[in-house]
Amino acid sequence: MKTMTLRLLCSLLLLILSCSKEQTPAQLPPPDVAVVQTETQRVPIYREFVGEVLGFKDIAIRARVEGYLEGIHFQEGEPVEQGDLLYTLESQPFEAAVAAEMSRVAEAKTALAKAESDLRRIRPLAEAKAVSESDLDAAVAMYEASIAGVKAAQANLRAANIQLSYTKIYSPISGLIGMTKAKVGDFVGREPNPVILNTVSLIDTVLVQFFITETQYLTAARYLRGQRERKDPDAGDADLELILADGSLYPHKGRFDFADRNVDPTTGALMVQASFPNPDELLRPGQFGRVKAEVAVVEDGILIPQRCVTELQGTHSVYVVDEGNKAQRREVKAGPKIKQFWLILEGLKPGERVVYEGLQKVRDGAAVNPILQEIQHTIEENA
Repeated sequence: MKTMTLRLLCSLLLLILSCSKEQTPAQLPPPDVAVVQTETQRVPIYREFVGEVLGFKDIAIRARVEGYLEGIHFQEGEPVEQGDLLYTLESQPFEAAVAAEMSRVAEAKTALAKAESDLRRIRPLAEAKAVSESDLDAAVAMYEASIAGVKAAQANLRAANIQLSYTKIYSPISGLIGMTKAKVGDFVGREPNPVILNTVSLIDTVLVQFFITETQYLTAARYLRGQRERKDPDAGDADLELILADGSLYPHKGRFDFADRNVDPTTGALMVQASFPNPDELLRPGQFGRVKAEVAVVEDGILIPQRCVTELQGTHSVYVVDEGNKAQRREVKAGPKIKQFWLILEGLKPGERVVYEGLQKVRDGAAVNPILQEIQHTIEENA
């Protein structure tokens, strides 16, 4: 009885061991994983900066004399032409001043006519020694003073007419006018009443101003200097893109205008201005957008999909499949993200196979069945 029991236990043990051996992972086929093959290419690096849209010319309309606003002669928010009448102010006080100056001109001319007549009469008498030389000198002085008096009166008249002309305010440029800051009946031209009545903006071309940090400025300046040293004819004249508030890409390219003279010491930022054509007048002053600019170029860069990269505590790693179809974990130095790709600065060489899908199946040193994925066209389209 004991012998039979022992034989039965040995049989069961052998059966369990044989089943365990059949289920060992070493006998399972290597898992299928998708891989991408690396290659070098020219990779431009872009940055985006939040900018404010301004008119190519934003001209403030001001009242140059004090008075009550009598008329508004434009449609708010509509285009106006240079020389169009925009506002009229009360003119009666200035018309009265012009009339007073005209009377003074008339008086001065009358005094000049009398002085000229006296001089014509005294001059021959002085030559005949009928009057003294002092009388002649007095007549000459009176005549010259009368001429100066006429000129002064005419100058005052011109000044009064200029003041009168300021009661009619015309558009200095052709452009788009905004909402009026004063209504008919308001007293304008003096604080605390509105001084700026309106603004006319020329927007067939718009300006976009944005700020960059001192570090970004140094990077861009060195990049442009390197282009000039390579005698690149387009150095410093690269096209800029504008991303609007709704995320859409503005269809027209912009051009760099200038960078401000100095870095603001309080913020460490430098103002940069670019200009964009605006033929459809889609852009308006006060809008915000993101200016996309090329700030560097990596000539032999390697781009891989972001899903290939594992990030842990600031360390980036990928799995590379070697010639023996074994996965090797490798640390890499990652650069900026470019859409769905990641620029790898160090750690990868051209022609290597990087695991693209199936990372959960991969272990360091384990065999895999690599399946090559063709994504080169996607890289070219989005680089």
